[in-house]
Amino acid sequence: MSQAEPPSPESILTGRWVALIRGKIIAQGTSREQVIMIARNIRNKEEAEIRYIPELPVSIPLLEKIREIISADQPVYLVGGAVRDAVLGQSSHDLDFACKNGIQLARKVANELSAAFFILDESFDTARVIFQPEGEERTILDFAGFRGPSLNEDLAGRDFTINAVAMDIKTGEIIDPLDGIRDIRARRIKACSQDSILADPIRILRAVRLAAGLGFSIEPETRKLMKNSVSFLGNISAERLRDEIFKILEGPKPDVSMRALEILGTFNIILPELVDLKNITQSAPHVHDVWEHTASTLKHLEAILNALAPKYDEKTANSDLMNGLLVLRLGRYREQLGEYIARQATVDRSHRATLFFAALYHDILKPQTRTVEENGRVRFLGHDQQGAIIAAQRAKELRLSNHEIDTIKQIIQYHMRIHGYANRQKEGKPISPRAIYRFFRDNGETGLDLILLALADVRGTWEQTLNPDYWTAVLDVCRTLLEAWFEKPDKFVRPPMLVNGNDIMEALSLNPGPEIGKILEGIREFQVAGAIKTREGALVFARGWLSGHREPEKIQKIQRIK
Repeated sequence: MSQAEPPSPESILTGRWVALIRGKIIAQGTSREQVIMIARNIRNKEEAEIRYIPELPVSIPLLEKIREIISADQPVYLVGGAVRDAVLGQSSHDLDFACKNGIQLARKVANELSAAFFILDESFDTARVIFQPEGEERTILDFAGFRGPSLNEDLAGRDFTINAVAMDIKTGEIIDPLDGIRDIRARRIKACSQDSILADPIRILRAVRLAAGLGFSIEPETRKLMKNSVSFLGNISAERLRDEIFKILEGPKPDVSMRALEILGTFNIILPELVDLKNITQSAPHVHDVWEHTASTLKHLEAILNALAPKYDEKTANSDLMNGLLVLRLGRYREQLGEYIARQATVDRSHRATLFFAALYHDILKPQTRTVEENGRVRFLGHDQQGAIIAAQRAKELRLSNHEIDTIKQIIQYHMRIHGYANRQKEGKPISPRAIYRFFRDNGETGLDLILLALADVRGTWEQTLNPDYWTAVLDVCRTLLEAWFEKPDKFVRPPMLVNGNDIMEALSLNPGPEIGKILEGIREFQVAGAIKTREGALVFARGWLSGHREPEKIQKIQRIK
């Protein structure tokens, strides 16, 4: 049996300073000053090279470029998430730097990299650089001036010990005054001090997000600090609350995070409409009350997006029968759906987060619209239409963009439509070409969100009681809609115009007005249905429209005239 190779001297000395002469280590210690002193005592006539043996394998190619840009005497430290991720063996595209003159350095780096530059907070000397070479992933670099007279005081003032670890980007030396690396390896979130949460209550949401995203636990004392500081969330700006909420919705396990926030009692302040969803019972096939159903919908939406992601784990995607059927029926559209969901709604927020917010609020008005019929059936008539208004108002108060607000409102307003199609599909009545056309006429590409939400809504409604036949009906409807949007848009979504408004006005001697638009819309519907195929047929339909012939049975006469 061959013996294992002995470890190299450098591997033994990781995390320590060494002095080298002609490539040989002559001294080692815990600080640069200590090693210089030892080296001078040993070889006082020779100049030693002083080097730090990095403890962490932080491999970020962009750091090499930044090292070249900064001056030799300027202290710059990589802090927070990127260092934490390195300990976990993960890469990062969000780099935070602590330095002197943060805005000035950020501007210099942006100029050298030909990257975008933004001042985030002039009073805190903080700026952002966004670097995205063509065809590569975007990297965000935030530069901030020291939050105190020294790096150690800067780190002590941060949120959690796992983010209070720094690395000198020139030497690779790790500065860890609060034992953050120990907490990272223990997968534990711990506040930097007793005042950490109260100093900035938004850290309550951040702790929940980090716990879900990293799979960490929050240590009991920190949980206590979080709960005691909830009332101070009311002092946080809407913009900062929005940013943390949407990072939670965009990240892994949003349902777990929302449950944690509910248990902590934050909803009264950050998302007050959600409070009333608890204990609102529903009739079968629902197996949960409205709040549990909402959380379950978030869970299933994440699982569905993962199963239909361009890069997916086949074993996970087929983890249960229903997911297996989902992949079998809709898997062919994973590339298109993945591209759609990955879009940026704004510079800082993805479309994925917009969809999850709509899912969180899709049944928001069920408590106010709940009625019980004589037979005991519970109904929520109008909860979709009215709920859309309430959700849009909350989105507005969170300072979302007009596009995000409109999208959220649209998703919630029409989220019941696919359920109706599925019920008819199960009865042997497939969705008609006219219904397909109307669906995308009313919703455009937001129809894709409605499809994804409907799938999650069904899973969250039935859970383990879901009948495979009904699930198949839902999948058939969704597949038909996806096929129309991605593969047959000219036939079902945007049919070529046979006539325009001028043609109608000239042929029928009409003046401009809303009636022209109604006639054109009627022509498109019957064109999609295959009942109108020519310009002449369209004009005959227009004449019939003015005579009151607007029903499907009149089409037979139109076809004969064609």
